[in-house]
Amino acid sequence: MMEMGSANKVISEGPWYAVQVKATHEKRVAAALDYFGFNCFLPLYESRRRWSDRVREVELPLFPGYLFTTFDPVGRVAVLKTPSVIRIVGIGYEPIPIDDREIAALQAVVSSGVRALPHPFLQVGKRVRVDGGAFSGAEGIITNLRKPNQVILSVTLLQRSIIVEIDSAWVKPIVTSSHSSRSEKVARISA
Repeated sequence: MMEMGSANKVISEGPWYAVQVKATHEKRVAAALDYFGFNCFLPLYESRRRWSDRVREVELPLFPGYLFTTFDPVGRVAVLKTPSVIRIVGIGYEPIPIDDREIAALQAVVSSGVRALPHPFLQVGKRVRVDGGAFSGAEGIITNLRKPNQVILSVTLLQRSIIVEIDSAWVKPIVTSSHSSRSEKVARISA
């Protein structure tokens, strides 16, 4: 819904959605949506970049080309009209919300201050749950990445992931049925 006021603010409510944006425009779109009152989440990580004359630390999106925002799906036109927005991720013209547990796990990573890096999305292995630390309750799949003590948090809808370090003692096996939902695959653990 639109709220008429000094800055034409929009009241941002509803579930989290992934918004695809033009490459390298993530921060610009997040600032624009924030200005109009949308609740935005743009997880970033620091990376060293080398230019011909210097090396510099820069903040880059953990999910290049995407950011997350909340809004009422009926009023999604305001999001789509934001410059540099390509689309709201979904099926056809129907936006699909991101699982709240996946957003909560990503927000826990960002607020904890641990180093996180983009990581390829994985789909193989056994189900596990993290039972300690900032990621307690995150569920996932064991993978063989040759690096112990790493958890891979995934946003299933985007098929994108990030990797963070954890204590391997926090990982506990989960007994699952053969009909697990794709939205339950929140985190992936290397063993």
